[in-house]
Amino acid sequence: MEEKYIKILGNSFLFKDMSKDEIEKMLLCLNPGINKYEKNELVTKEGDLFESLGLLLKGKANVIKEKASGARVVMTMLHEGDVFGEMAAFSDINKWPATVQCIEKCTVMFIPKINIIGECEKMCPWHRRLITNFVKIVSVKALMLSNKVEYLTIKSMRGKISAFLFDEYKRNNSLSFTIHLNRNEMADFLNVSRPSMSRELIKMKEEGIIDFHLSSFKIKDLDKLKNQG
Repeated sequence: MEEKYIKILGNSFLFKDMSKDEIEKMLLCLNPGINKYEKNELVTKEGDLFESLGLLLKGKANVIKEKASGARVVMTMLHEGDVFGEMAAFSDINKWPATVQCIEKCTVMFIPKINIIGECEKMCPWHRRLITNFVKIVSVKALMLSNKVEYLTIKSMRGKISAFLFDEYKRNNSLSFTIHLNRNEMADFLNVSRPSMSRELIKMKEEGIIDFHLSSFKIKDLDKLKNQG
């Protein structure tokens, strides 16, 4: 595997606490494949056969769920080093739970799920560490999904924005933070209109609740933010 990809894997939570040499040896056990995709191309489609866990090596992509009405909801956005498909790895239902679509050109590493959750024939000492990291990823994603459901149940635009920014404050443990979403992506994530969301953000800024520039935010009045439901 190319050196640049090994570096990305080293920064991925799946390979946390592994050296470059350990990652290279681990890849011999995992036997991954690498695919490249164009902008807007589908990496996976909800309902398709699930055989391998995905890890984004290059680019950005959205994880999308479709409603019965045909409307699409962006569940999360993937960046370099992010894993997807982890929720299906231990499931008896071998189907992709969501669609993954490229926002830009992407390179994806696919790891056969049996090589992650199965018995390691080589008794690789790093395999247990990989499993531990994998379980942590599943736990974190489950908590994120819980937050996503909460955002969708909040009726008011301001309530959705405030809940999202408050969670970012807690995640960063700071009143100032940068989110990994642009305005369109943030609107898709909260399932709201981008123009309406932008107008509400400006109102909240004028009221002294928050300040922002592009993707950088600062909470100026935490108490008011918490009571904007």
